[in-house]
Amino acid sequence: MVKSQESQKSQRKESGDGKGRKPNILVIMGDDIGITNLSCYSRGMMGYHTPNIDRIAQEGMMFTDSYGEQSCTAGRAAFMTGQSVFRTGLSKVGLPGAQVGIKSEDPTIAALLKPLGYATGQFGKNHFGDRNEYLPTVHGFDEFYGNLYHLNAEEDPEDPDYPKGHLFRDRFLPRGVLRCKATDKDDPTVHERWGRVGKQTIEDTGPLTRKRMETCDDDFVDAAKDFISRQNSDGNPWFVWLNTTHMHLRTHTKPESIGQAGPGQSPYHDTMIDHDKNVGQMLDHLDALGISEDTIVLYTTDNGPHMNTWPDGAMTPFRSEKNTNWEGAFRVPLLLRWPGQVKEGSISNEIVQHHDWLPTFLAAAGEPDVVNKLLGGHQAGENKYRVHIDGYNLVPYLTGEEKESPRKGFIYFSDDGDLVALRFQNWKMVFMEQRKAGTLGVWAEPFTPLRVPKLFNLRTDPFERADVTSNTYWDWYMSKAYIIMAAQAIVAKFLETFAEYPPRQKAASFTIDQIMEKMSNAAGYAHQDSTGKNIKESPESHREAGQGMPPVKGRQDEGEQRRSTH
Repeated sequence: MVKSQESQKSQRKESGDGKGRKPNILVIMGDDIGITNLSCYSRGMMGYHTPNIDRIAQEGMMFTDSYGEQSCTAGRAAFMTGQSVFRTGLSKVGLPGAQVGIKSEDPTIAALLKPLGYATGQFGKNHFGDRNEYLPTVHGFDEFYGNLYHLNAEEDPEDPDYPKGHLFRDRFLPRGVLRCKATDKDDPTVHERWGRVGKQTIEDTGPLTRKRMETCDDDFVDAAKDFISRQNSDGNPWFVWLNTTHMHLRTHTKPESIGQAGPGQSPYHDTMIDHDKNVGQMLDHLDALGISEDTIVLYTTDNGPHMNTWPDGAMTPFRSEKNTNWEGAFRVPLLLRWPGQVKEGSISNEIVQHHDWLPTFLAAAGEPDVVNKLLGGHQAGENKYRVHIDGYNLVPYLTGEEKESPRKGFIYFSDDGDLVALRFQNWKMVFMEQRKAGTLGVWAEPFTPLRVPKLFNLRTDPFERADVTSNTYWDWYMSKAYIIMAAQAIVAKFLETFAEYPPRQKAASFTIDQIMEKMSNAAGYAHQDSTGKNIKESPESHREAGQGMPPVKGRQDEGEQRRSTH
């Protein structure tokens, strides 16, 4: 336990929920789990049920328009930092030996909650880099017990063709499952590959082998439960981020679980039931401690499903899958239970994104102005952070004080850092598309830049099928071209923030300039004078274009939105 936590206990009575106490926060994040795989969304269509996950929906709110990112590292980084992956540079999947990782300049939910008196623990998959400087216990977490990569990377060393030589293994062999604790004492030891230890202790408990993968989530759940019990006994409010390794490929099912999903099913579904049981263990533990009423519980996943490994893969009703520009890559299940604050059994069709949970949790803990504070420079413990948070505080919406989410859209980035799409209200514009229909080719084939963006209405065509199935798609498109022009204002507004808050790490490529030009060209024929010549648009008219969006229920005027529009 970090010594500074003793002083944090005195802050226990500061209210974050209006009841004289700060709420505990439990986030359970699955891996690559599709919306269809949860029976609260699919009503048991998959042939099995997830009653424990469904319980969160029944006792809280279920979201239909929640966005993660297109892959593992990106989705987790967006959630934990509240920033666009283009700001943090964490858009690509972290592999063993990669030099890219979370930077000390970027605050995490944990780092911002600790000065408010919270004990913080992370358990399970991390995926923010494997060097010592990237480990959770130097980024705001008091304790960490978990793995650092996706499962298929962890099992590579068991392949018979995996190189045996020390030169390769010393550089690329995955690090084992780590048990770490934050400390006040600085350890100057420098490891040739992992770097300086710093203010933490690190224990490598051994590799995450295929056999260990069968039960490692059980171990992570036990560690999370133990952490919660200790903090509850000490009177600390706590934040726990539990990241299960399931359901990432490859699935290694416990032998005793085979067949539990029923006849004609798959080991993947058998393991989904085990995953649901893990969620149930966490909920039951809160009940046993008598703290369920004092605890926010959020369940979600990092990104859309990796369907090309079917039947060892998840499902979604949305177009395509993980690592593409389509909704199937970004749209994720999300359930939230907050007793006394969020209406039981409610369903939200409002847009939310993983960025939003940093400011939301901070507001719930009694710090509603953290976004503005971070813009000017905010001291949190030993660190001072100055960053542009891309998330919104959802508390007024979640509690019913406001009828609509403050978020009206979302900007989609690929793992290469390319801007591939934009959503605003009902409308989605696609600038680059993955044309490969499936298989691992969606990771191998390049995105196709479009000369003019495609346009979708995600209310009348939520699964993005119109450009493939409709006889009248392009006629409809021509009648809506002015929407493309309006989108320029949104992208321009997003770009403005980088002048003062530049990207932390450079992405592989960046295409916003080209996209702005293409949007202008695409919308040009919708802005012609009486002679048929295009009217040149000024920057002022671009900004005003946002005011010309078709009226949609829940829209805020541009002037009412703060300067980061998503």
